[in-house]
Amino acid sequence: MKYLFILITLCIAQSTTAYPIDGYKYTGIDRLMYHWKIYQDSTIDTKLKGGAFLMMEDIHLSLVGENYNWNQSDDKSMQNSVNNIFRSLEPQYSLSIMDISEPNNIKYASMREDVGYQPGSVGKLAITVALFYELARVYDNDWDKIHAVLYTKKVKAGPWGVPNHHTVPFYDIEKDKYTKRKIVPSDEFTLYEWLDHMMSKSSNAAASILMREAMLVHVMDSYYDCATYDEMDAIFENTGKSILADLCEDIMNCPLRELGIGEDEWRLGGFFTRGAEPYVPRQGGSIGTTKGLMKYMLAMEQGKIVNERISLEIKRLMYLTDRRIRYASSRSIADDAVYFKSGSLYSFKDEPGFVRKAYAGNRYNYMNSIAIVEKQDSTNKKYMVALMSNVLRKNSVGEHYGLASQMDRLVLSE
Repeated sequence: MKYLFILITLCIAQSTTAYPIDGYKYTGIDRLMYHWKIYQDSTIDTKLKGGAFLMMEDIHLSLVGENYNWNQSDDKSMQNSVNNIFRSLEPQYSLSIMDISEPNNIKYASMREDVGYQPGSVGKLAITVALFYELARVYDNDWDKIHAVLYTKKVKAGPWGVPNHHTVPFYDIEKDKYTKRKIVPSDEFTLYEWLDHMMSKSSNAAASILMREAMLVHVMDSYYDCATYDEMDAIFENTGKSILADLCEDIMNCPLRELGIGEDEWRLGGFFTRGAEPYVPRQGGSIGTTKGLMKYMLAMEQGKIVNERISLEIKRLMYLTDRRIRYASSRSIADDAVYFKSGSLYSFKDEPGFVRKAYAGNRYNYMNSIAIVEKQDSTNKKYMVALMSNVLRKNSVGEHYGLASQMDRLVLSE
């Protein structure tokens, strides 16, 4: 009952993509040990791209201490190049691109940056912000304490984790056996492992479970790290659904507002699995714009997502050490460090003569990506891209792949 009281009080008070491969000992993410063994064995071919082999100590924030005025004019030369590229594409595209190679001379260009899209799995980045925001609040920004909770706190999926069509990796270190399967309710992982499943495999189950955990950290405060599953489950069983819905909306979105991201620029409306909705009803829809997503990446590089240490940890979690897809699969950036998240959502309606195919919805057909690219050649270029589209009846992966090459050439030519 005391947690119900705390929950009510707090509610009134305030209305692909993973870790560097040397991070196993630091995070306990088993998948990283699998990739590390392959990396060290010269007789085994790795499927990872050349840009996937940065170590933990190689990843840094690029804009700490640097400010950017969103009211300043776009870079005219880069804007003209963007206009020329999109002139031949369907109008249902939006893009923001920011060249941060020279921190004191940031260049920005965009195309329909304020148009809202359903962000799909890109919205999972907001969950990461919310979880770290709550952990930092409870543990007074003490990174060692936050890290200990991420490393040691194991939580069970329960019914929150289903249904989910994404598989996640299971690596038995002792038997050296690597398998993949879908999450089931009995699965248990640490917070670090759930974060990796959400980021590297875009697991909807992991996303819902981490949303749940962010709420529990908020409610249970410092007791969270030793609470049992039954104690945590009782919070949701004994609390009004409308209270939980309001609390979830605040926990997921208030940190974005503190970063200067407006409600119409990016918001998260509900859980990613139907199994979670009987506990916390959906409240409103999700929306994202390329400008809102760019503001997120900029804040991270500036060290402003909670603080510098947490911003760095989120950047590590975004670092691609898994199979590259969509925008990130472009050959032009294969040897570069890429920090990435992608998402898609499509739906069909009856239409004479239309043949239904994956990623080619005729009702809506969202495909979105954000990427931070750090060139690993002599140019040392660094840039950030947010790309969103809703081109009906067509799998836009080819255009996204091609746009990645064009954006890369654009930055290199500046």
